[in-house]
Order: sequence, then structure tokens, then C-alpha cells
Amino acid sequence: MVTSHNHRVTLTDIIAEHGSEKQTSEEQNTVTTMTELSPTAGKNSQDIQGDEKVSPRKASSICSTRYGIAFMVHLCNFTIMAQNIIMNITMVAMVNSTNHQPSFNDSTEGLPVDSFGDPNNSPKSLPAGAPVYDWNPQIQGIIFSAINYGIILTLAPSGYLAGRVGTKRVVGAALLGSSLLVLFTPLAAEFGLVFLTATRILQGMSLGLVYGGQFAIWERWSPPHERSRLCGVAVSGLLLGTSIAILLGGIISQTLGWPFVFYIFGGFGCVCFPLWCVLVYDDPVAHPWINITEKEYIISSLAQQVSSTKQPLPIKAMVRSAPLWSMCVCCFSHQWLINVITVYAPTYISSVFNIDIRNSGFLSALPFIIAWVVCLLGSYLADFLLTKNFRLVTVRKIATVLGNLPSSTFLLVLPFIASNYIIAVSLLTLSCGLGLLSQPGVYVNALDIAPRHSSFLMGMSRAFAQLSAVLAPTVSGFLLSQDPEFGWRNVFSLSFVINTLGLIFYLIFGKADVQDWAKERKLTHL
Repeated sequence: MVTSHNHRVTLTDIIAEHGSEKQTSEEQNTVTTMTELSPTAGKNSQDIQGDEKVSPRKASSICSTRYGIAFMVHLCNFTIMAQNIIMNITMVAMVNSTNHQPSFNDSTEGLPVDSFGDPNNSPKSLPAGAPVYDWNPQIQGIIFSAINYGIILTLAPSGYLAGRVGTKRVVGAALLGSSLLVLFTPLAAEFGLVFLTATRILQGMSLGLVYGGQFAIWERWSPPHERSRLCGVAVSGLLLGTSIAILLGGIISQTLGWPFVFYIFGGFGCVCFPLWCVLVYDDPVAHPWINITEKEYIISSLAQQVSSTKQPLPIKAMVRSAPLWSMCVCCFSHQWLINVITVYAPTYISSVFNIDIRNSGFLSALPFIIAWVVCLLGSYLADFLLTKNFRLVTVRKIATVLGNLPSSTFLLVLPFIASNYIIAVSLLTLSCGLGLLSQPGVYVNALDIAPRHSSFLMGMSRAFAQLSAVLAPTVSGFLLSQDPEFGWRNVFSLSFVINTLGLIFYLIFGKADVQDWAKERKLTHL
């Protein structure tokens, strides 16, 4: 009886305890809690970007689908940038008199935004049937700058749009649109300046959609420790497109006529469009031919960075984010430097040494060829340092310093130590080439601090930096006109100061860990 009594007491206690737990559970169900899903809960997300609970077997990068995607984005960037600058190359053949060619002083004001330099002389004899126009330097300046207004219009919203409807659709449509507009350009020139300017603005809008919208694809395709490489391979197409267009544009213009420059590069873009549609997918899950090992590797490495649902943009938190502002300011200051170099390098060489490097297509293309190589090598170096246990924020800042400080320093000392033409060209070429070391630094930082909103932030930061394409030539032209004797020193010194201040701001406030406002929040009922 004692044992039975003790057993009965024990069951009563258990029932009572179970009832208490049930009541507590019901009370907790009435409360809705916010649970933060941090990408690296309990760990430093700055150093560990992937899902640590899953250790997927790394998929080979050789002949991999993700690098195939990077190559296709590279090809798209190559095409659209070549289409962007061929107007700068063909202009010398489109005007009917050397008297209307912009002098170097005129080009300072007439080609303020997008001039990479005319790499060839006006052909001695134009091919039969190639029309010519009576455009003075001011009209040429309007034509050149029109494309940049289109870029500014679409660069910021392009990332958000690609994040919503997909990079494949946004960039693919922009590639086709730009190609058709390039094919239409000779006819638009025949219709008049208004039609040509409108065509250039629309082409600029297409370029802005490609340049800002392409980064959304890396939210779902780039493992954290390959992010620099994949972005570097993709973006380097912009530089290669510039180089090839400069090298071939003048030859085509002189042999076949300037309209064929537009027909060839526009037609090439139309050929690339179906390749883009067939080979590019927004997500490895949707890709029909990806290797299962590679798919699991990518999905596992991004498992806690990519949201399964569309997240609203935390605009207020973004505006108050010092790391985000440091990224935007540094991009602006770096683009100021790059714009001064690309726009004024030929003018500086001409005014100081009386040598026109625009006469040589190779010399004009050389800085962009070197920049293309540096961009690829720098991207691989950044990911290599990550494999050696360097902190992510350290790698980003090292790359940014290497891409900013040497370039601005070379430009600063140029008027003082460049005693001959070869030294000056060498310094300008190194300054332009080394500047692309920033690509695996500040330019991909949005993928680190806010992977769920990186497409929008990439477009926004580049739109902010694009303002320098308007301001830098305007301010520099004013300085050159006010002080002919020390104008170049003032221009280069101002560029150094702006670039250095932006770099310091980024070094102080730049981060590489996922920000609180960029972490996914879910309503969880317990």
C-alpha cells in the first residue's frame, strides 16, 4: 500500500507539472516576438560570411556555372561600354571640317563628362557615302554629355528593379535596347540634333540599367570567399570594351565609314542578347544545367545571407548608416579622380609637351588595358587574402587604399617630376591602371554590409559617384581657365585632396559585417 501510495503521488505530481507547462505554453503563444536571424549568430559576421553549420564541399571554379555567369556579365559589360564610347571615336569623322574639331582648350569644356579621348586623327579621305555634319565644339559637347544624363536617371533605381524582377530581365532588356539604339544612331544623326541627343539619353538609360542592375545576380551566385573574383571578372568587361573600341573604332571608321562602327558594335550586342537569355539565370536553383555539387555549394554558403522573401527597404536606417555613407563618399571621391584622369590626360600631355596622344589608338587604350589586368589580379588577390584568414574588413580597406592613394599621389606629383613625355604618360597610365584595385574594395562593400539589399545599394552608390562625372570636369575646367600658369597643379591637387578625404572617411567608418538594419526579421509565434 505504501508503494502504491507513493506511485500515485508521483503520477499526480507529473500531471500537475504537465498542466503547468501547458498553461505556460499557452500564455507564451499570446505574445509575438521578433526573432533576428543573424547570418552568423554568436560569431563575428565580419570574418565569417557563410553558414557555419553547413560545411559544403567546395565546387571547382574551373568550367563552373558561376564563372560562366561572370563571363556572360563580362561580355555584356564589354558590349555596352564599347557602344557607349564609340561616339567619342567617330566624332572626328562625323564633322566636316578640322576647323570644327574641338581644340584641347575647347575640349576641356566641350567634352566634360564622357570623353575618353579621340584615339585617331580625322581620316584623310572619308569613304564614299559617309555623311558629315556641321557641328561646332559646343554641339559636340551636348552630344557627348547626353548619355550621362540617361545614366544618372536609371543608375539608382536599376539595382532595386533588378532585385525585384531579376537581373536576367533588366540587364537583358537594357542590352537589347542599347544595341538597337546604337544601330539607329546613324539614322538619328540624319534626322537632326534633337533625335540624336534623345537617342543618346535613352542609350545612357540602358547603360545605367546594366551598370547598376548587374550586381543583384551576385546576391545568389557568389560564395562569400569568391565574391571579389566574380565581381572583378564581370566588371572588368567595362575596361576591355573601352580598350577594344578605341583600338578598332578608328580603323573601322577610316576603312568602312563611321556608320559601320555603330552597325558592327550594335549588331554584336544583338548577337549577345540571345546568348544572355539562354545562359544566364538569376538563381542557381533555377539553372537547368548546373552541377549538383556546385549548386549545393553555392546554396549552402549563402544559406543565411539570402532571404527567401522580399524584404522592405529600411530607408531611414540606411540614411543614418555611417558605413553606407562612407562607401558612397569614397566611391564619389575615387570617381572624381578617375574622371579627371580619363578626361584631362590627353589635354595635359598636349598643353605641356605639345604631343597629341589621341593620334595613337594604342596609347589611348593602354591605360584601360592595364586597368583591365589590374582589376582581375586585384580581385583574385583579395579573395586569396581571405583564404589566409585576413579579416574581411581589412581586405576591403587594403584594396581601397591601394586603388586610391598611389593613383592620387602620382597625379599630385605629375606637374613637378614629369620632365618629359614618357614619364608623364607612364605616370598617367599607372594612375589610371592602379585605380581599379579599388574594385574588390569599396565597390563590392555593399555585398558585405547588406547582402539582402546589395543590389539597391550598389546602384545607389554608383549613382552618387556618377555625380562626379558632371562636377569634376566642370570644376577642373574653371580652375584651368582662371589660372593658366598653375591650373594643372590646382586641378591635380584638388583631386588628391578630395580623393584622400574620401579614403580617410571610409577607413574610419567603413565596415564589412552585416549591419543590424540589413538582417532579416521574422514574426515568430512560440
